[in-house]
Amino acid sequence: MATIAVYSLKGGVGKTTLAVNLAWSSAIQSSRRTLLWDLDPQGGASYLIGDGKAMKDRAQAVFAKDVEPEKLIRPSTIERLDLLAADTSLRGLDRLFFTLDKKKRLAKLLESLAKHYDRVILDCPPGLTETSEQVMRAADIILSPVIPSPLSERALDEILSFLDRQSGRHAPILPVFSMVDRRRALHRAAMEGHADWPVIPMASAVEQMAIHRSAIGAFAPSSPAAQAFATLWKGIERRLTRTN
Repeated sequence: MATIAVYSLKGGVGKTTLAVNLAWSSAIQSSRRTLLWDLDPQGGASYLIGDGKAMKDRAQAVFAKDVEPEKLIRPSTIERLDLLAADTSLRGLDRLFFTLDKKKRLAKLLESLAKHYDRVILDCPPGLTETSEQVMRAADIILSPVIPSPLSERALDEILSFLDRQSGRHAPILPVFSMVDRRRALHRAAMEGHADWPVIPMASAVEQMAIHRSAIGAFAPSSPAAQAFATLWKGIERRLTRTN
């Protein structure tokens, strides 16, 4: 099993869009047994692919050992893709992690799921928090969406600087340009400075995800955005294969 986290210091950069579309690619394009674990109390991913039947205010309980993760996992609306949904109880997750003082709690929970899944996608809340530190220790790859702008690139630099100051293992960071509008000079300049970063374009199909409540590949498979997500996923799979 491999764990792919989607994380950024900033909100509003396309984390949930990236997580849902990559989870769809894993389940449909790669036929992987996939789990999308929504760690963001806003629950965007849970809304997009959930059936609305998730148990309420229990998401934090798996970290406190009050309930096993398997009891909260539900099938999503996508074949081979399960969902561990978020709810508002996750607002207190950072405080719980601090109280527990167990730096690898998330990693241990993921280990318990290894026999059930080939890929786990983590949709993470923004911020540099106790939860993000758990993610950095537990993931095999961290995808960090970056809007081509100075503020968004600065947020990525803050993450990298933080990791440089830490001891011990952390997952490699893979920046991904998101919400890219090639008509904008600022966006073009940013991409020229990081020509090797994957690019996800700005697209109306992203907004339509909330209408269709699915990944773009399911309702607009030939769109540039769907093709970009598919290409990104193929690159991740190649990287994971080389690592293993």
